[in-house]
Amino acid sequence: MKKIFVTGSAGFIGFHLCKLLLDEGFEVFGLDAMTDYYDVRIKQERHRMLSAKSNRFSAREFRLEEAEELLDYARAIEPDVIVHLAAQAGVRYSLEHPRAYIDTNVVGTFNVMECARELEVGHLLMASTSSVYGANEDMPFDERQKCDTPLTIYAATKKANESMGHSYAHLWGIPTTMFRFFTVYGPWGRPDMALFKFTKGILEGTPIDIYNHGDMWRDFTYVEDLVRGIRLLIDAPPPAAEGRGEPILCDSLSPAAPFRVVNIGNSDKVRLLDFIEAIEEEIGVKAIRNYMDMQMGDVPATWADASLLQALTGYTPQTDFRDGVHNFVAWYREYYGV
Repeated sequence: MKKIFVTGSAGFIGFHLCKLLLDEGFEVFGLDAMTDYYDVRIKQERHRMLSAKSNRFSAREFRLEEAEELLDYARAIEPDVIVHLAAQAGVRYSLEHPRAYIDTNVVGTFNVMECARELEVGHLLMASTSSVYGANEDMPFDERQKCDTPLTIYAATKKANESMGHSYAHLWGIPTTMFRFFTVYGPWGRPDMALFKFTKGILEGTPIDIYNHGDMWRDFTYVEDLVRGIRLLIDAPPPAAEGRGEPILCDSLSPAAPFRVVNIGNSDKVRLLDFIEAIEEEIGVKAIRNYMDMQMGDVPATWADASLLQALTGYTPQTDFRDGVHNFVAWYREYYGV
């Protein structure tokens, strides 16, 4: 039974990943800072549910920036695998609070990599984001594209994580996989995310803000599909430079390290207005639409090429966004008693 250390275990994605890992018999050790970026009660309930689900789950609460406490915890666990999901999220929040992203996403990630180095873990997996593609216009986005034009400090910190991860993989031989997420949504989603805000606004009869006048496209990825991709990648660590077999044509595998980047997306782009219409149909109410200009740092479209994920794991996310919206609205109504 593998021991897996998951940072950000009370977060949206971390919660779903921990559930899946427990279902498959792993021993899961969580860590979450329980910051007040959004309602902490949702995070506390996620941890409560995981603890109630299995005695193979336990968790601590402190910040990644606390290097000594983090290392002591990791030493006590002695994990086989680390999945690093904890981060200061939110593109728009980064415009007002950039230092929080340096502290958590850069310093905190460095501390996690130090744990992986000392403990010589079998596989280090770390979350990146489609935002690293920045001003790139060639779509679908391919992991082998250059990503030198980040448009926000959030994207820049995630690109820095990828660079730091590659250097540690090269220097210390740590098999490292970075996965880039594409607009994740689903039950237990964050209150600052579009689906949550749209659903809340429509149910309460308040206007919803629609940026770029709705002329936006996103690769909406259902959260259970996403964590299935992460789970399968755990078993596909990048090989060392020597003794590699036949190369995968679409591989991002580094020639200098056991390191690769993998997109996890639905491999399709959906018009934002179609997404909103799906929410309206599910709720049975038309939204009050407040059309706005594009926000600073935002991009008009994202779209993943998930060929590498499929080649490595045989899996491709495929939940239709209408089904995902249905599941989220059902959760929202139950959780908030609407």
